[in-house]
Amino acid sequence: MAALLLPASIMLLAGCGSGAWFTRRSAGPAGGLAEVSRQEPALSGQGRLLASVVERSSGTTLLLQEQPSGRVVNLRHFQRHQPHSSPSLSWNGRYVAALVQQGSQRVPLIEDRLSGSLHRLTLPADHTPLRLSLSPEAGRLAVQVVQNGQSRVRLFDLAGLLEPDRPGGIAIQGGGPGVPP
Repeated sequence: MAALLLPASIMLLAGCGSGAWFTRRSAGPAGGLAEVSRQEPALSGQGRLLASVVERSSGTTLLLQEQPSGRVVNLRHFQRHQPHSSPSLSWNGRYVAALVQQGSQRVPLIEDRLSGSLHRLTLPADHTPLRLSLSPEAGRLAVQVVQNGQSRVRLFDLAGLLEPDRPGGIAIQGGGPGVPP
């Protein structure tokens, strides 16, 4: 059995660099910035939007781009809150989540690109956020925090705060309040 797995593994690995497995693409121009400063990439669920953190003279900032064109998509709220880290996108990119520095605190923020609203999530004072991950439909947010030297994960239920960002073509179950799904 092991003799069969080794050639299959080699073929799989050999095929990863080219051909039908995938094609390599540049993320597109970074708004006039050199590619060397780009880090922490995050793709929307369908791969149409790419968020990354780039270095600018004013500090690290969040850059959102359409793919494959590289066209920069403006974010209303994140430009006022810097530096940024740990970007995460919902399925269609309606919601952009990231950590920002506000004074001496790092804070998780979520921007709703459709409505223009900004949501600041509150953490206890002794929790320092390190990373976050937004679920594809934007129903939950996981935040890795450090508390008393221990790493922990806090989960936020966003169902009452954000509308779902579902993939196209998926019907929402139910007909509103009081109507069974």
